[in-house]
Amino acid sequence: MVATQTTSIDYKKLSGDLRLKVLSLYKKANAGHIGCSLSCVDILIAALIQQKRAQDTFILSKGHAAAALYVALNHLGEISDDELDTFYKDGTTLPAHPAPNKHAGIPFATGSLGHGLPIASGMAHASKLAGTDSLSFILMSDGETNEGTTWEAAHYAIQNQLDNLILIIDKNGLQGFGNTTDVLGETASPAKWKAIGFDVFEVNGHDPAAMIELIEEVKSRNNGIPKAIIAHTTKGKGVSYMEDRMEWHYLPMSDELYEKAKADVNQFYFS
Repeated sequence: MVATQTTSIDYKKLSGDLRLKVLSLYKKANAGHIGCSLSCVDILIAALIQQKRAQDTFILSKGHAAAALYVALNHLGEISDDELDTFYKDGTTLPAHPAPNKHAGIPFATGSLGHGLPIASGMAHASKLAGTDSLSFILMSDGETNEGTTWEAAHYAIQNQLDNLILIIDKNGLQGFGNTTDVLGETASPAKWKAIGFDVFEVNGHDPAAMIELIEEVKSRNNGIPKAIIAHTTKGKGVSYMEDRMEWHYLPMSDELYEKAKADVNQFYFS
């Protein structure tokens, strides 16, 4: 996959288009995990659609947001419209959580949280050992920063000077059953990641242009330090009744709520 030139895209329109596709997939499947997909659409635009080069890797660690990944890969032409329409169906290559070995843009199965950063760190280290010019992008949820494997991998990345590792944390403030600050505390804070030894940056996770500019800067910092971009987002972004509401991690949409969701997206992103 080759990144599209950043000057040729209307990011607001693309963000709206991808959101409508995400909503359509979940409605047809009568499935949940809508809010967490909407929170990371703009991050995927910046990192996967715009910044990932053919030799780079991208891991969606928050695998429950699979629909957002699928529509991004559809935009890149890796997943056809017909195949996208099989989401969640029997025999699909596009299940509720990403499955590997079917699409180049999905190199590993994810969804069991806390595995993405270890995998991405290993791939970044392999690139270093092979002497190749390859970046390892990893998108994870703020809830995943509760996982022990996350911190083991963070130490590994620092010890091995993996400055080709770019971690992006989708910090929407909500996880399975509550606010992230109320579960195990603020484990996605910039201070914690700086203290452990990462190069840390913060950005508005719903501003693709700002994220693209930041990633460009981050890629140029060949300083032996792994990178962490903390992207501040809103769960359910773009749909008024889903925004910052934990229940939309789980609930499917009724016909009425689906029409309302589409109306919200059309009003915000296309008017």
